[in-house]
Amino acid sequence: MKRTRALSGGVALAAAAALALSGCTSDSTGGDASSGSEAKGAVAMSFAGLDIQIWNDMLPFMETIVTDAGYEFVTDDPKWNAQTQVQDWESWLVRGDIKAIMGYPVQSDAMVAVTTQATDAGIPILGYGSTWDGVTAAVTLDHEADGKNAGEKAAEWIAETYGDEKVDVAFLGWPDTDLGRLRGQGMLDALDAADLNLDITEHKVLSLDDGYAAVQNQLNAAPDTKVWLAIANDPALGAYQALTDSGVSPTDDSMLLLNLDATDAELEVIMEPDSFWRYAYIAPARQLAEANAQMLVDAAEGEPVEDQSVPVTEVTSENAEDFLLANQ
Repeated sequence: MKRTRALSGGVALAAAAALALSGCTSDSTGGDASSGSEAKGAVAMSFAGLDIQIWNDMLPFMETIVTDAGYEFVTDDPKWNAQTQVQDWESWLVRGDIKAIMGYPVQSDAMVAVTTQATDAGIPILGYGSTWDGVTAAVTLDHEADGKNAGEKAAEWIAETYGDEKVDVAFLGWPDTDLGRLRGQGMLDALDAADLNLDITEHKVLSLDDGYAAVQNQLNAAPDTKVWLAIANDPALGAYQALTDSGVSPTDDSMLLLNLDATDAELEVIMEPDSFWRYAYIAPARQLAEANAQMLVDAAEGEPVEDQSVPVTEVTSENAEDFLLANQ
């Protein structure tokens, strides 16, 4: 199996700095907190950047649970800048009303010092999707195992469809975070283990626009590419749009698009009969949000919290509508 790295990450690098939602950091998500929130204080959620759709989908669900519990819900948008995220957390520590902070760091090791500061101030730090030194507890996903499951399904489909034929594969990854690195490692390791005749080109992508551009670059270099694998939903949606814009039939039986994560936009495509977007591996946004919000509230109220894992499920055209409804 041959693997190469494409130079299609330029858009992604810009996206990491510029495609997030605008606005000041340490900003509330909006909505009125209950009258008891002034007395009970606030809890904070910090994603690495708000250009990831599933994270935006999670925030309203989280806000409802948090405000119903009597707390103000505070968020920020570090725009994939580790130092900005550290500064946001430091500003939360001096507010005086923050009772717990949960985060998905841009870089986990960059958050260790501010995590220690929070712990010393009696503010528990919680992790989402990963953990690091000083974290009290985390809502976790087994990123490498999830990637491995997705890679094994891709290998199975390739073997059944193409056998020993040489197959061009475009891999849409993002190795700059723990989530992206581990998912990618799991997926590529599974493809390696399958011992198929694959020519894999790796594209470093983050956003929908990146996924669109990666398809254009890939098709210029390898017009017969049939397999498209993504570690996240936004690049996968961009890839789907680029492929159909280039004339690929949405029901092309020679094509495979597979990814991890999905919002309603992706589920609506996957649920179509015979769609070439055949598989996604997801934990529903509502389920993730509920786990996050409840852990934040419990920690804020001094209740014991412990790591919990949210399972990932394989989604196909047969069950995609169920998950679409689950996110509403």
